[in-house]
Amino acid sequence: MASLISETIQKIFTPETLRAAAKQSERCLVVPVRLRRAIKKYLREQEDPYMRRKVLRLSQSFSNIKDVNLQLVAETSKELVADPLKSMEQSQRWKIKSAYGDIGLTYRDDETVAYVASRMPAVYSACYRVLSEVRRRLPGFSPTKVLDFGAGTGSAFWAMREVWPKSVEKLNIVEPSQSMQRAGRSLVQDLKNLPLIHGYTSLQALTKEVRKSERQHDLVIASYVLGEIPSLKDRITIVRQLWNLTQDVLVLVEPGTPHGSNIISQMRSHILWMEKRKFRKAKVNKEDSKDLIDLRSGAFIVAPCPHDGHCPLEKSSKYCHFVQRLQRTTSQRAYKRSKGDPLRGFEDEKFSFIAFRRGQRPRDRWPLDGMKFETLKEQRAKRNPEDFEIEYEDLVDAEETSDMIPYEEEDPSAYDSDVMETDNIIDNDEDQEETVNANLGGGWGRIVFPPVRRGRQVHMNICRSTNPDASEGSFDHEVITQTKNPTLHLQARKSFWGDLWPSGRNVTTAAS
Repeated sequence: MASLISETIQKIFTPETLRAAAKQSERCLVVPVRLRRAIKKYLREQEDPYMRRKVLRLSQSFSNIKDVNLQLVAETSKELVADPLKSMEQSQRWKIKSAYGDIGLTYRDDETVAYVASRMPAVYSACYRVLSEVRRRLPGFSPTKVLDFGAGTGSAFWAMREVWPKSVEKLNIVEPSQSMQRAGRSLVQDLKNLPLIHGYTSLQALTKEVRKSERQHDLVIASYVLGEIPSLKDRITIVRQLWNLTQDVLVLVEPGTPHGSNIISQMRSHILWMEKRKFRKAKVNKEDSKDLIDLRSGAFIVAPCPHDGHCPLEKSSKYCHFVQRLQRTTSQRAYKRSKGDPLRGFEDEKFSFIAFRRGQRPRDRWPLDGMKFETLKEQRAKRNPEDFEIEYEDLVDAEETSDMIPYEEEDPSAYDSDVMETDNIIDNDEDQEETVNANLGGGWGRIVFPPVRRGRQVHMNICRSTNPDASEGSFDHEVITQTKNPTLHLQARKSFWGDLWPSGRNVTTAAS
């Protein structure tokens, strides 16, 4: 086991609490029964005999949008992200008056009902996974005023209800499709203790109707919407407007495709560049003292990036994305088609995301600083010979129970999730175990792509910070062996795609 040099660190991190703090991935997610029943009730009210055809048509529309986006000319993309305000002509772009719905996919009644039946549970699962990590990384963050841009049928709102069940008091939604807004209101009509909800068709309508002093939001989220905007200029325009409406945290979520990951990377570069530029200008002009500048300006990444430098995957053939498995609802199993094979009881939703927070990144101590690890040989040398003795009664009991099957998993395809679950749902914040949270310093890297286990080795791809202030980062391939470090090897074997990985600047191995 790891022995700690500093007594203070020992109270904070042990091998067990390291694993708990690093855990960010979710196993197979079950959509809440309240949402499943709301979807089933909404679809029953529509009484549409051509639902399968509409779901297929919606899927083809998504594919067409993807093809159009990939064919766009991107020669000016790098120049625009690097310096979007270099001319008066470009600076006037930020005042465009078009809503995103008129340049992307238009959702009418047919598209809306197909979206609720096929896509809403998957979008919910991705939003829930992202917001759950925001809550774990920011344990003191509890938003009361939220802006949901491109709200659709309310997938992000349902995820917020699960993550912060009693927090949100006011919700502003921006959704140009009246059909989507009607569906969203229909889905939440049976919920209790709803926040105050205002709907707008565009950001311009919101800023026109809301006073300037009330435009700031604790949390702003835009999920699965930027990819429906073909123009990079308009995307940056909208994200700048969203950032100006953000008081604390901004979350962007896109599909886990090369195109979706590229959108997240572009918005990441732009916001960080914009805030660094403001910070430098404020220091040069000496408008405020240094302490006030630190509080008013700046931005850092809460997740998934452990640093605020250039993305190390930008010039590679890989793209940053994650996956959330969810159990398919009865509506998805009823209306989705499969190519000859029986439809699986689950699906994997791939997504890319980023969460920004205003201010300067805290410089916390790296989790493995001061820790000393024993090799496997040293651990075996300290074993007590009595530990190898096995009582005869224990051996007999083990043999008698070896043939028993403690748990038999049900067939997911035969599981009616809307019927078998009860209404006794416990709020997440009331039954949560106290764990040590991973801090926001540069000492926690991110596992990108699934770890590969080969015998006594675990191969992982880790995005990590390379300096104490997390201003630069790297993408490294790391091999953890049981012989050299059995403690971290055990943690690596239990890690999944999307989990954090602890680092240290002065980690040592105990002397023999």
